[in-house]
Amino acid sequence: MSRTNTNASKHHEVYATLLQEIQDGRWRAGERLPSEAQLVQRFGHSRITVGRALRDLQSAGVITRRAGSGSFVSRARDTAGLSFGLLIADLGETDIFEAICRGMMASLLAREHALLWGSAVAESPAASRSASPRIRSAADEVERRSAHAWHLCRQYIDRRVDGVFFAPVELTPAADDINVRIVQALDAAGIPVVLLDRPVTPYPDPGYHDRVGIDNRRAGYVMTEHLLRLGARRVLFVRQPNSAPTVDAREAGYREAMYAHDPSIDLLPSARLDPASETAVRALLRGRTPDAIVCANDRTAGRLMHTLLKLGVRVPHDVRLVGIDDVEYAPLLPVPLTTFRQPTLQLGEVALSVMLARIAQPEMPARETRLRCEMVVRDSCGSSLPAAQARG
Repeated sequence: MSRTNTNASKHHEVYATLLQEIQDGRWRAGERLPSEAQLVQRFGHSRITVGRALRDLQSAGVITRRAGSGSFVSRARDTAGLSFGLLIADLGETDIFEAICRGMMASLLAREHALLWGSAVAESPAASRSASPRIRSAADEVERRSAHAWHLCRQYIDRRVDGVFFAPVELTPAADDINVRIVQALDAAGIPVVLLDRPVTPYPDPGYHDRVGIDNRRAGYVMTEHLLRLGARRVLFVRQPNSAPTVDAREAGYREAMYAHDPSIDLLPSARLDPASETAVRALLRGRTPDAIVCANDRTAGRLMHTLLKLGVRVPHDVRLVGIDDVEYAPLLPVPLTTFRQPTLQLGEVALSVMLARIAQPEMPARETRLRCEMVVRDSCGSSLPAAQARG
């Protein structure tokens, strides 16, 4: 079961419908759109919802709004026929980004623009000597990720793309240095950057680039609170080493929820481990005996679930388990995963809108756009089990 994000869907309906009608020629360049009051009557939504859709159309350069006169279809599209690079070194390894890219390509705004995926970088000599990616050393993996990200960056600079969508590198100790080097190179080349999901640098540095994502602190809070309401008391947060700053925010939300539930509670230190390692997970269970686990993301949750089951630990009877993201395979895991759904397709569409707004208004202050999410309850959290049974 899940809660429907009605506000987001209403806004998207107005935005997409008006955009489609403008592109189909219902209103030509320079023509005035119906007033906000007329659009409220037509769609049956609030004035706030309609106004938000109109503001987003304006930010994307589709319409112009004149105080006291109304909204008009733009006469010239300065952003027509642009090319944008997708700089996602972890594509295929971090599950949400393929869906975000699909959202960009499905957007009506993408019809007149080109989205470039870049080409793969050749393996470094150190990595190519490895018989399999599974037996690469940590140093080789750092070098591979760094080289791939930098290669894509140089590709896009050489091609003089009009903008880059960048998902900062994670899961390597050198991630901060890699990410700062990339954005500095793009800035020096005069190429606008929109960050996907993650900031370049850790909190509290706000950075100076537009970013599109979710409220990660809220995600950690909501999932932890859900477990506490189900009767869990020894709730643990599990993450992989060298995770992105978004995971720091999710852990902060977890800690805030635990404190709000009981200020005197003795928090278990978060676990930073390889969730696929039976040795690491066995040591974790022996040392901390959690009755519930909040995983930093679904990828971690899926691997941890398989490891727990191999060790004879029942999910959710022995340990309740939740994730964050709602990737495509979340309901297909051995125990369908309770998680916090990211609106990935809408994230892609909004990211493209933000990029077009940045190009149209280069002096506009950097902004962070957060989309609302919803919790999806499945079997792994044990919501259908009596509390006593779940604790074993």
